[in-house]
Amino acid sequence: MSDKAKILVVDDELINRRVLEAMLNPLGYQVLLAENGQQALERARRDEPDLVLLDIMMPEMDGFEVARRLKDDERTHHIPVVMVTALREVEDRVRALEAGADDFLTKPVDKTELRARVRSLLKVKAYHDHMLNYQRELEAEVAARTKALRRALLQVRAASLDTIFRLSRAAEYKDELTGAHITRMSNYSAILARHLGLGEKTVEAILYASPMHDVGKIGIPDHILLKPGKLDPEEWEIMQTHTTIGARILAGAESGFLRLAETIALTHHEKFDGSGYPRGLAGNKIPLAGRIVAISDVFDALVSKRPYKEAFEVERALDIIRQGRGSHFDPEVHDAFFEVLDQILEIKERYKDGEVSLLMKTRQELVAGGSE
Repeated sequence: MSDKAKILVVDDELINRRVLEAMLNPLGYQVLLAENGQQALERARRDEPDLVLLDIMMPEMDGFEVARRLKDDERTHHIPVVMVTALREVEDRVRALEAGADDFLTKPVDKTELRARVRSLLKVKAYHDHMLNYQRELEAEVAARTKALRRALLQVRAASLDTIFRLSRAAEYKDELTGAHITRMSNYSAILARHLGLGEKTVEAILYASPMHDVGKIGIPDHILLKPGKLDPEEWEIMQTHTTIGARILAGAESGFLRLAETIALTHHEKFDGSGYPRGLAGNKIPLAGRIVAISDVFDALVSKRPYKEAFEVERALDIIRQGRGSHFDPEVHDAFFEVLDQILEIKERYKDGEVSLLMKTRQELVAGGSE
């Protein structure tokens, strides 16, 4: 491809085109020719000239209209247009400027004036091209850095979920019967959150934070945590501390997931009537995430085997949940639970004890996605 600047000469008179071509060729320019307005527009779009020398008085489409169309077209609006005309009236020149003309040459064209005006406008065009290329390079750099940032954010997010997974599993090592409990109750919680109208980011946060609700149990002695019978008052008091232990483990985190997990760990055993623990919060003083996780956790505990009990039948567990409306459970959350009961039971059947948890699958997928 030639490095010569391309100049499009537009004139309906052959002699005028040839005269301008004879003046421009010795100056080192590549000259393109058009004999009417329509041809000029087509050549400008196809050949992308660096400058247009445009006659005004042409049949069918005059120079004013050609200039207007060139300037209105995103592909050609940046090309300088010089009106080459015998018209000398001020009104004609004003009209040309309004149409988008950048400069004028008066017929007959003086070679020295032609050279000066062409060089000047080509410098303007070259600067414009430089800035356009710079802008494109900058946009490409921004796009590349944005992609890298998104990849980094995915990796950070994957690392956060990795922490969640490991903390959640830590409590499970003390009680092998709770294997799929964290997967089920976290999915119950997410379904409830969505049904209650919470945004998808909040729903996702609850899905990934709720598995850590019992992380504080790693601080509970085994003879209490795994006791096959009913706890005595002193043991029960110790057991209740798993909420504050969990909150202390999670306290001070920068991750939004971990901050929410701290709240859930501390409040998922609070009861709507204020009779829960550790702080005896009541009603809306209990964070909504804690109220959601409370009913999800209780239902799954009821239908699951524990060291101190066999798994209850679903109907018996649901009767217990119903009895807790307004006392143990927030009435609104309670009602939402039964409105999505089909989904809850589907999750219960999908994730049985001993099966690979959804949380682990999601963590692995995120890590893989972040390394692309």
